[in-house]
Amino acid sequence: MRHPKTNFFKIFLILFIFTVVGAEAVALYRSGRLGPVSRKTAKGEIYYCPMHPTYTSERPGDCPICNMKLVKREEAAAETSHEGHVPGPVSGAEASGTPRIFSVEELMKMKPGELCLLHKCAKGHCLMAMTEELARLGRCPSCGEDLGVIVREALPGGYAPVKLNEQKQKLIGIKTQAVLKRALAKEIRSSGKIAYDPELYQAEEEFLQALQALSKIVPESDPAVRAQAEKLVDSTKIRLKLFGLSPGMVGDIEKAQTPDRSLLYSEAGGSVWLYAPLYEYEIPLVKEGDLIQAEVPSVPGKYFEGRIRSVDSVLDPLTRSVRVRAVLQNPEGILKPEMYVNAVMKVELGEVLAIPEEAVFETGEKNIVFVAGPEGFFEPREVVLGTKTEDSYEIKSGVLEGELVVTSGNFLIDSESRLKAALEGIGPGKGSAHSHGQ
Repeated sequence: MRHPKTNFFKIFLILFIFTVVGAEAVALYRSGRLGPVSRKTAKGEIYYCPMHPTYTSERPGDCPICNMKLVKREEAAAETSHEGHVPGPVSGAEASGTPRIFSVEELMKMKPGELCLLHKCAKGHCLMAMTEELARLGRCPSCGEDLGVIVREALPGGYAPVKLNEQKQKLIGIKTQAVLKRALAKEIRSSGKIAYDPELYQAEEEFLQALQALSKIVPESDPAVRAQAEKLVDSTKIRLKLFGLSPGMVGDIEKAQTPDRSLLYSEAGGSVWLYAPLYEYEIPLVKEGDLIQAEVPSVPGKYFEGRIRSVDSVLDPLTRSVRVRAVLQNPEGILKPEMYVNAVMKVELGEVLAIPEEAVFETGEKNIVFVAGPEGFFEPREVVLGTKTEDSYEIKSGVLEGELVVTSGNFLIDSESRLKAALEGIGPGKGSAHSHGQ
């Protein structure tokens, strides 16, 4: 007969084992390795962070970076359903007509004889419909480059084209606007002051004295004396240029035969000098002769107009700016030396290709726009921007006139595009290496 204590010990050991095994089963179930979650994972369900689309997980939860709720990515099959139908072959006769622009995703699915391509090649932007013969060759007839390579390299790194059905576009609030040529103008604002510059006045005086000394040398004088006088004139002229005076202004001083007294004081009915800083990136936009308008804070509503006479040739290393000099008319004698003014320079950029400011998605490393194509496709493009105006950007390259760019909802398209590119980069069988959800 067994001892009661032995039976009790065995019963206790069995209960302990079942408790441990049960706890482990619950842990496996919650981790997604057992039960229904495992079956969902086998189907390829992936959750991602809308703010950090490169972070993916095989189960729902929160993003460890921003604590935002993870969103389930729709299966690729749903995105590439019958809505992503690829058009049939384009015959040689059809190819010679008006071409249709396909998305990059459509192009990659096409077979020889079906190509109709918009791409940027070595000779610029090419918009062409391929004949069957050229399509079979797979090369651009303009530059000879491989079409497949061009299509792959056309997309910005880390981005992929996306497709959104009409319902999803309405939900996101997608709006587009055509890329057009427009007459752009930019206003450059600066805080300047009315000049009080006794040093420049003295430099002008020395230049005029040097000219006077040179004029008094007779032809019979020692050549060394004339050379010394000419050297002095050149030296004083260089000093004026270092002060920021243009050759035309130096010539005006020589003609006037007197220094500019407005550098020391102002008179009613005369003119004054305005000094205003211009930052390094604005220098190419401003030139001599441009109009400038100034307003004195102490006399609101009163405007003084003039023209820019010179732009300093040497950059200030501390402020990374140059000084603009302009002449303002002072009919009532309101403007006084050392008085602060608010200056506005209006620069006409001419008729240029432009896109709305809202269309540009700045990543910090590149500027991205999303071009709306047919059948709900949105293609990411890296663009080179020119001058920014109040509500637009001058566009140097990346999009063509007439194309539609997304102006509202591009934030969500950007997240979807980056997520798709990240998942495509993982490839089959590599998900576990990049998944952060385990």
